[in-house]
Amino acid sequence: MRKEQHRKTMGPEILFHRIQSVGQSLLKGGVGPANTVLFLAAVLGVVAGMLAVLLKNGVGWLRQLPWISGNGEGSEVRFLLPILGLVLTFILIRKVFSNRHPGPGIPATLHAISKMRARLSRMSMISPVAASFITVGFGGSAGLEAPTVQSSAAMASEAAERFNLDYRHRLVLIGCAATASLAAMFNAPLAAIVFAVEVIMIDLTTASLVPLLIASLSALLTTALFIDPDELIKAGRDLPDWDGTFLAYIPFAILCGMASVWFSAIYRGAGGAVRRFRHPGARIVVAGVLIGAALVAFPSLYGEGFDLINDLLRGRGIDKLDPLGRGSIITSVNSKGNYSGTHFRMLVVLSILWICKPALTGLTVGAGGVGGIFAPALFSGAMLGGAYLTLTDLTFPGLHLIGGHFILAGMAGLLSGILRAPLTAIFLAAEASGGYDLFIPLMLTSAIAFQTARWMRPNSIYTEELAERGELITHDKDKAVLTLMTLANEVERDFDPIRPDMSLGDLVEVVARSRRNIHPVLDANRKLVGLVPLEEIRGVMFDRERYDELKVSDLMVMAPATLEWGEHMDKVMEKFDRTGAWNLPVLKDGSYVGFVSRSKLFGAYRNWLQAVSED
Repeated sequence: MRKEQHRKTMGPEILFHRIQSVGQSLLKGGVGPANTVLFLAAVLGVVAGMLAVLLKNGVGWLRQLPWISGNGEGSEVRFLLPILGLVLTFILIRKVFSNRHPGPGIPATLHAISKMRARLSRMSMISPVAASFITVGFGGSAGLEAPTVQSSAAMASEAAERFNLDYRHRLVLIGCAATASLAAMFNAPLAAIVFAVEVIMIDLTTASLVPLLIASLSALLTTALFIDPDELIKAGRDLPDWDGTFLAYIPFAILCGMASVWFSAIYRGAGGAVRRFRHPGARIVVAGVLIGAALVAFPSLYGEGFDLINDLLRGRGIDKLDPLGRGSIITSVNSKGNYSGTHFRMLVVLSILWICKPALTGLTVGAGGVGGIFAPALFSGAMLGGAYLTLTDLTFPGLHLIGGHFILAGMAGLLSGILRAPLTAIFLAAEASGGYDLFIPLMLTSAIAFQTARWMRPNSIYTEELAERGELITHDKDKAVLTLMTLANEVERDFDPIRPDMSLGDLVEVVARSRRNIHPVLDANRKLVGLVPLEEIRGVMFDRERYDELKVSDLMVMAPATLEWGEHMDKVMEKFDRTGAWNLPVLKDGSYVGFVSRSKLFGAYRNWLQAVSED
């Protein structure tokens, strides 16, 4: 029994030890940490590529099973699949991964960068991909990219830990993991590099660019031979050239910006609604029933939905969007199926699919499923582009817009607004089209959608909660350093407390043996009632006649400000600037903890600034 357990646990360990031995030999040979990062970037690219292959091909294989892929047949199975998937995910997380849910992939990675010094748990190397395979494979409406990023980032964190790399190099490796994951998932190497800069907040310098390129290339080469081409967005390569029309993209871009905010609201609303059920079984049943009903009505909502995006890019019509004819029930198309009736039915179906996707994704994640929003955002953008094109065909029949161009522009616009990553959206859509002929309309749509969404809601769906808690890393070095610093690490506790009823003579004895020039005055419950700075008692501390006459309560002053345990560092710095104090007391639940000095804060600030800056 012990030998079997030993074999099960030693597989990943052996791999890590072998990689570590190679890396350590590089370090001992004087190669240095920078070149070790290059070696690890290549390894991470291969690993992330293999994860993408396993997830993509595995989920694709499940989707091709007859009782899942059948349009009219097997509706009962499709109805039950999401519930089964959520139940299996719950059991897997509870029994195998010790009830430690991996959480939302990319926000969890960003939180680890900002508050855990870019350290992710070892369990995150496996749990996100295993749980997402079950969630998405059994019909959960979510993406596979975020779990892959999280697992790859956890491997990067573990590698950096084993090679004793500092925070700066650890952050670059996490950026390499994210780059490799996205490059493998979408066959878009440039978009993946830009994603690491825009979302993971990697500074694009020479020291970081080369590892990102290596990781992206190695992941791309790994997946090129193994991944199923039908699992990628690729049909845009056959689109006609751009005809120079750009005015029609302006209102569409504004619509994309507004739709991205609505997407986030629907996603959060659906997830919040299902989380109101306290019992996990109730959440699973409610979410599973709703998702299953949607899959029965519209099988194209199954999983990531890339096959439907490809169908739209290839110009395939309503039969692919609505194979069961549900839209005809709403639109009541006549038996002749005239042109306008078919277009109206297509508009209704596209609108339904657009609304359902973020809702189903929110239900999936809210019920405990594991998956990302990257793929749902692309799906909704494609549906929005198709709906806009259909609407213009109905209202302006002579306009003759190119359909595939607006599908790609919709993907870029919605992705730009939801993720607040316009460059990632532009390059991803451009690489999906097989070239850069559409660069101008993609740039126009992404830029306007980004500004519209940012005006309506400042932060992205990834960063909103982190920004509210003050834990968001940005390219602003000052804010980034303050986010990485924590008040608890800067508290000094070697101050000698005194009581308010102590005499001046007793106070002088404390001052004589103390190394500090300020003393906190505490009551019997360790509540701070005042301070006694040394400069306040210089005039009386040598007057022995008043040693018994004066009490500490007569000499103490009120603190100019107090700091609360866990207070964000930007507010701490603001209090120091406002008061001009060199030391401020720290309280935890009203009780005295210690002091924070201005000089120690500046020293810690400088150390962190050096840690996050390139050589």
